[in-house]
Amino acid sequence: MTDFETEFSFTLPRGFLDKAGNLHREGVMRLANAGDEILPLRDPRVQQNPGYLTIILLARVITKLGTLPTVDTNVIERLYTMDLAYLQDLYERVNTMEMPMYKTICPHCGEEIEVPVNFMDAGL
Repeated sequence: MTDFETEFSFTLPRGFLDKAGNLHREGVMRLANAGDEILPLRDPRVQQNPGYLTIILLARVITKLGTLPTVDTNVIERLYTMDLAYLQDLYERVNTMEMPMYKTICPHCGEEIEVPVNFMDAGL
């Protein structure tokens, strides 16, 4: 058993107001996979307007919002700007890889320290 999280609960700052006047604030976002990032690039809406990529990405990874039966691009398009910004930030935080660390001994003071491993700088 692992502590690897794949779903993250959230509460929108404002909430999504559906056509019946119901407010939906509680939701769940899952981790993105390679297809979530690649497949929307083929969508004509993204090809015409690269900014639309965010709308499609969020519609793919938000698995629940209140009592809505589905979360699609129409729902994401109708979010308040504050909620869209919140979800973009959440997406970035949960899908950004944490830099790996390794423990070593400082050559100057002899204390055990954690040093980040940056594969990009290492040329790997």
